[in-house]
Amino acid sequence: MRSYFMRTPRLGFSTWSRDDLALAIGLWGDDRVTRLIGGPFSRQWVEDRLALEISTQASRGFQYWPLFRISDDAHAGCAGLRPVPDSDEVLELGVHLRPECWGQGMATESARAALTYAFTTVGASALVAGHHPENDASRRVLQRLGFRHTGDAHYAPTDLDHPSYALTRADFANASPSD
Repeated sequence: MRSYFMRTPRLGFSTWSRDDLALAIGLWGDDRVTRLIGGPFSRQWVEDRLALEISTQASRGFQYWPLFRISDDAHAGCAGLRPVPDSDEVLELGVHLRPECWGQGMATESARAALTYAFTTVGASALVAGHHPENDASRRVLQRLGFRHTGDAHYAPTDLDHPSYALTRADFANASPSD
């Protein structure tokens, strides 16, 4: 059984370790998960990504944390934070769920917990996020969380302009949760 440093009603947040390569491959090696973020990804890409997440947790105190369903400890995906280049106070929010967890509200649930962590524990001033132009589910999640569309930005892995969003600490504090 995994230990969780943070919980939501259905999900436990853990941290990645080198022993989690099979879980990372099961997530980021799945083309259904990665097709809209530049995948499919090679085993080496997944190994490098896992190492980056571990390094970011050690240096910054956050990562795209692995998620597990509390009911059965099954790996559900990841959700968390990533540094934004040239900023110590603005972070990027990300959620990647395994297909069996799609359409169940777990993206909103896990993202809300990551937002709370970002603003209360890390002290972020704002969060940014984006999604593939075809990913309407991600758009709805970000809007539900109070993010505001800020424009479109080129995303090199897909060679497309992706809708981009921002959420300030003040907006988060004043938002009323909606699902």
